[in-house]
Amino acid sequence: MDIEVLTAWIRTRYTQLKTAKDAGQTSTELAVIAGALLLGAGLLVVAIRTKLLEKIGIINGG
Repeated sequence: MDIEVLTAWIRTRYTQLKTAKDAGQTSTELAVIAGALLLGAGLLVVAIRTKLLEKIGIINGG
């Protein structure tokens, strides 16, 4: 799935849940959204770390 599509879906669904107050949303769904955000953040950290280690290797090892 494209990251932009996923991000747009999470934003719209979160907005729907926020405005609906307690009209049927589940804590499980909110937990899934939070988990997806944490997973995305983790993947971003791994990507940045990998890129930095690659750059450091180029500087140190040539």
